[in-house]
Formats: sequence, structure tokens, C-alpha cells
Amino acid sequence: MVIEHHVPAIAAVIQLAVAPVFMLTAVGTIINALNSRLGRAIDRRRALENLLAGLKGDEAASAHGELEVVARRIRLVYLAILCSVFSALFICLLIAGAFIGAFVAIDLSGTIASMFVLGIFALVACLLIFLREIFVAVNTPRHVPLGGRARALHPPPGG
Repeated sequence: MVIEHHVPAIAAVIQLAVAPVFMLTAVGTIINALNSRLGRAIDRRRALENLLAGLKGDEAASAHGELEVVARRIRLVYLAILCSVFSALFICLLIAGAFIGAFVAIDLSGTIASMFVLGIFALVACLLIFLREIFVAVNTPRHVPLGGRARALHPPPGG
């Protein structure tokens, strides 16, 4: 049977596809972390925008400054997510190419290697952008309004 001839080749491809699948799992976890950071940044932007109407003078200028930094963080996280998705796509194409190469008598080793290298480059870019976003977030002072509004943004513990 022709099908029996391909069984050992398919088994070998499945064994070789395990490492990229683990990498794909790691990229999915990174996307989840980035999505969480994006949500927190958007929540912070909404809170500042809601408070901005009641602020005047230096408080308004401080809030506008933080809004600009939050917008920059959102762009960085979005770019990191984009790079991680490209990494995941290259890894998926790598896995698909490995299976196609097992069924078709074509040498796809160069293409598969290229997909792996592109996936790694995209992942490295994602991680570097993620690191930059963390640096921006940690080094940005938070705007804390004076008076009663500070309690609205930062409720007391246990309250």
C-alpha cells in the first residue's frame, strides 16, 4: 500500500514538529501577557480621560503628559503583539512545510529553515519591544489628582 510507505515519514515529521509546537505555545503565552498589558494601559487611559474634564492647570498638564506616555505604551504593546503574531505564523508555516515536504518529493529544507529563522527574528523583535514598553511603564510617574479624586483612582486597601 502507498499509505504505509508514508507512515514512517509522517512519524518522523511529527517528532520534528514537537519543538516548533512548544515554541508556538511560548509565543501564545507571550501574546496573552501582552494582551493583559494592553488592557491595563487602555484602562489607565480611560480613567485619565474621565478625570481630565475636571482638572485644571498643572493637574491637567500632568494628566495630558501621562496620556501621551500611555498612548506610546499602547503603540509599543500593539507592535509587540504584531511581531509575536508574525512569529506564530512563521512557526505554523514551518510545521505545514514540514508535513508538505513529507508527502511531496520536494526538498523544502531551505524554506523550512527560513521560516524558523524568520520566526525567531520576529520573536526577538517582540521581546525587545516588550522590554522597551516595560521600561517606559516603570519610568513613568503616575498622575495622582489632588483632593477627593485621588481616592477615586486609588481606593483604600480593603475598601
